[in-house]
Amino acid sequence: MNEMATIIAIVDNDFLNKSDAIVLLEGDGLNRYQHTVELYKQGWADKIVFSGGITDYEYGSFPFSKVIPYILKEGVSTHAIFHEGKSLNTREQATEVIKLAFDNNWERLILVASPEHQYRAYLTFLRVILDTNTNILLYNSPAKKLAWFEETNWGNRYYRLKQEFTRIEKYTQLGHLATFNEFLNYQKWKESLQ
Repeated sequence: MNEMATIIAIVDNDFLNKSDAIVLLEGDGLNRYQHTVELYKQGWADKIVFSGGITDYEYGSFPFSKVIPYILKEGVSTHAIFHEGKSLNTREQATEVIKLAFDNNWERLILVASPEHQYRAYLTFLRVILDTNTNILLYNSPAKKLAWFEETNWGNRYYRLKQEFTRIEKYTQLGHLATFNEFLNYQKWKESLQ
């Protein structure tokens, strides 16, 4: 079994624990907020962090001001929502969210991205967690029931998955992502706390 197949299997089947916040990564239009709201309503966390400060509709980066009305319409309290609006890419999202978690004494986070982006997002967040020695527990919960071949302005999900694998290789070489061994050791540690 190769390393990427192992990462996919583990990330796609990660367990959840009650957490301090659900992190909704900006991107993929309006496709991620519903899953975030479901997790919130199921009681996995009592806070939602919308992470991202980009407005680029052609790329699927819908701003907080566009997404927040949908979240509020689902019955989420404004007091439960945090906006991290400094970040302009996944690495910056990881850095800013981990700072926010540290400042608020949050120890557990649930990460919500689209399925094709979840692997790189998780490895990026894990790199920041390891580099900052914060010992934050990060759980995966990619958005569900999304079409793979539906065409959007930012491409279909299948095409974007291929792009993500290329980015994983590139950013791993640059040191922006956790290595495979770091990933495995973190998962073992996380599971040992169950």
